[in-house]
Amino acid sequence: MALPFFYSEDIKTNSTQFILNVDTSKHVAQVLRMQIGEQLQLTDGKGNLYIAEIIDDNRKKCVVKILSCPNQPKGEKKITIAVSLVKNSTRFEWLLEKATEIGVSEIIPLLCSRTEKQHFRHDRMKSILISAMLQSQQSWLPKMHEPIKFSTFVQQPFEGQQFIAHCEDEKPRNELTTYQPFKVATILIGPEGDFSVDEIALALNNNFKPVVLGETRLRTETAAVVAATILSML
Repeated sequence: MALPFFYSEDIKTNSTQFILNVDTSKHVAQVLRMQIGEQLQLTDGKGNLYIAEIIDDNRKKCVVKILSCPNQPKGEKKITIAVSLVKNSTRFEWLLEKATEIGVSEIIPLLCSRTEKQHFRHDRMKSILISAMLQSQQSWLPKMHEPIKFSTFVQQPFEGQQFIAHCEDEKPRNELTTYQPFKVATILIGPEGDFSVDEIALALNNNFKPVVLGETRLRTETAAVVAATILSML
């Protein structure tokens, strides 16, 4: 049976002991009823996976002893999903969860001309990423950026492959699945109603390749998950 898995960004790599925060301490000692001598796993979201043993099962300040720290290397691919915020925040949270499970490296919320909702609770979204990372037994937390205007984002320098998924039938597009394997890629996913013609033109002028994700029109959050899945498997 796998050891219980927790997150703390404050662990120092040379630590021999560590005090869990109040919420984690409560979960360990009160919810799971773990006791002195039992072991658990901790990650800082930066590839470090700590195996630790409880030496003080205090419900507010549980103390663990670090037994080992095997580092988990990053995946060979770096996938960045730049996706418009959507009106229904629950759908965006679902996207964050699935993108984390798939292994996306970075997520950039976009503010496009047709983006309906621009409010963004960064702390709430980060907690979704952490939960998904732990659930999928990973030790790399995707980097979550603050929302950025579409025009600002696409005109910055990029590394690796650049794609834009859009629905304009008049403009030629290739299936994303037809591209060759890569190590670094960024894909743009538009809002409900798609990118504007001007936004598509701006992306193309900045070396983004137009792609389609399948034969049906997808919701924003579905398109982002499909794109992440395809890119992770190329």
